[in-house]
Order: sequence, then structure tokens, then C-alpha cells
Amino acid sequence: MKTLIVAATNSEITSETIKSLPNLIAGVGMVNTAINLTKELVENEYDLVVNMGVSGSFSSDILIGDVVEVVEDSFSEIGFENGVSFSEFSELNVKTSYEIKGETTLRKVKSITVNTVHGNEKSIDEIVKTLNPDIESMEGAAVFQVCKKFKIPCVQIRSISNKVEIRNKENWNLELAISNLNKEVEKFILTL
Repeated sequence: MKTLIVAATNSEITSETIKSLPNLIAGVGMVNTAINLTKELVENEYDLVVNMGVSGSFSSDILIGDVVEVVEDSFSEIGFENGVSFSEFSELNVKTSYEIKGETTLRKVKSITVNTVHGNEKSIDEIVKTLNPDIESMEGAAVFQVCKKFKIPCVQIRSISNKVEIRNKENWNLELAISNLNKEVEKFILTL
């Protein structure tokens, strides 16, 4: 099985086993990810795409260092403000949410993909009320969307580096998150 590993940054891939596979460092954010993954899939054929990376958790029972599999992801910012609240486009055929079947034994979660990570109590409360996500990333839904267009199965594995809260990098643990992420992705790859 020819597997492509997709990550936003080089620092998220530390395992030699994972490095030995085809890797795409797509860049941070949904636009970079969509452009670079599309280009890669036009030029090369793969049987599976594995998107791996760190993320923030909205959930009090998903802890820093936990590794999860995203089975539902959405572009949380595609829509409009009507003066009072945010709404998704209902009259337009705009797909903003993607669901996939889980492929790992990891905890299954719902994610949102954002351009701006949440760090304001009001916006955090609002997004939890409207979409109730477990985690957030800046790339996940873009990977799901591109893979769906190319009809290539994909898996999204995320490790929690921080709680979604007012930005305070002292509360983050990237080292633990990246270490646990690579262990779990490697374990998954070895089962293929």
C-alpha cells in the first residue's frame, strides 16, 4: 500500500519509520494544505493519505498528550454574519463538513478547521455552542476535502498540544504531543 504522510511542519514528524515513507510538508493552514496536497495527488498516485499533526482541545476529558482520530471535520468559518450571529450558507451548495469511517483504535473525535486558532473566551464559548467540536486544527478539513475529490481514503491523527483557551504557550506541551503522535502514527502504519 502506497501511503502519503501529510503534516503542516517538519517538526511534527520525528519517527524514522514515518520519514521513510513519502512525506508532504504542506505548510500551515487550509490554503497551503489544499494547494500542496492537490499538486501532490495530481503528480503521484497513493492508496492512502495519513494527515498527522498537533491540535488544541476544547474538551476537558481530552488531555494534553492524548492522541485521537478525527472522523468528522468542518470548515467552521465558511458562512456569513447576519448582524447578530453566524450562519452557514443554506441556499448555496457549499460543502463545509466531512465525515469518514474510523480506521484506528484511537478515540474518535469531531474537529473544526480554522484560519485563526481560538484564544478569546467569547469566541471559544460561541464555537462550542454552535458546533460543539472536540478539537481544532488548521488543516484537517482541507485534507478530507481534497482526498474526497481524488477518491483517496484518508486518516487524520491528531495529538493534543494544548487546551483551547486564552493563548498561553507555557501551558502547551509540544514535545509530549509530537512524541505521542509519532508513536501512534507509526503503530498505525505498521498495521497496514
